[in-house]
Amino acid sequence: MRRLNSFLFLLLLVGGGFVFMQNFEIEGLKQLRVRSKEPSSTGNGLFGTTVSQTGAPPRAPGETIRIATFNVQVLGTAKIQKPIVMERLANICRRFDVVAIQEIASADQDILPLLIEKINNSFGVAFDYIVGPRVGRNGQLEQYGFVFNTATIEANRGWIYSMNDPDDLLAREPLVASFRARAAKPENAFTFSLVTIRTDSESLERELSVLDDALQVVRNDGFGEDDIILLGDFGVNDRQLGDLARTPGMSWAIAGVPTDTRGTMQLDNILFSQQSTKEFAGRSGVFDFMREFNMTQMEALEISDHLPVWAEFSIYEGGVPGRVANLPQQP
Repeated sequence: MRRLNSFLFLLLLVGGGFVFMQNFEIEGLKQLRVRSKEPSSTGNGLFGTTVSQTGAPPRAPGETIRIATFNVQVLGTAKIQKPIVMERLANICRRFDVVAIQEIASADQDILPLLIEKINNSFGVAFDYIVGPRVGRNGQLEQYGFVFNTATIEANRGWIYSMNDPDDLLAREPLVASFRARAAKPENAFTFSLVTIRTDSESLERELSVLDDALQVVRNDGFGEDDIILLGDFGVNDRQLGDLARTPGMSWAIAGVPTDTRGTMQLDNILFSQQSTKEFAGRSGVFDFMREFNMTQMEALEISDHLPVWAEFSIYEGGVPGRVANLPQQP
């Protein structure tokens, strides 16, 4: 792992343990209540992972959660104004418990609320969202976000922050958010922090070389969480992850499978330490919505040029029912 002395991620903790950067925007629904096809499979060489091209394999009801990442490709006003596209996006998001979303590109603040409204049009579904500040270079600003099912996932809104990168080594600073699985008792529940990223093609090599440092900063941010999951659009396949892949114990959910809508490139992934994140259930995949919804490629590209990538985790800390979790310190 290459250490960069000049690479300093500054984490600003503001009163009562709430973590925000200056001029930082975190939005979402204000009230959260705790309420207790035809697959093609391959393996990533670490877990014998099931990779489903057209959907997700069956899972034990209530025993696991599915975490996904999706570059929605310029999620903005033009896309929001296409009813069929929005219905498809909502359908996709409902299939997962929490989705990290990249490339929210709009000057308006109502993009994710409108998506949540579409998702929640389905009977019995109650999703919420988190959205970070606009980040980027040369006026090309985007936001990261998370959408999640409040019946299965609880967000810790006291521990959400965007990384500050004073040396501008990352074009779009990652957004970090903390969650836990609801279905298990709080003392036994799987807790985890998600770190979402979209690398920039013009500085790709440099960004990949410092993402391992970013993960270490999150691990040592004072929250005490050991399950740190890095997910998003890395712009490379699993054989080109550089220092990230060389990090001891590092695992990735997708290997050797295209994650773009055209089926030509692997760009997106979910990375975590197999040593600390024993909750991984050994199942992951690429959701090919073009095949699932029987769409033409042109129709699919209206949704995104990326496909969602997902991985499945136990709801129990350590993957073992009854194990007492080492809960992060609450703010």
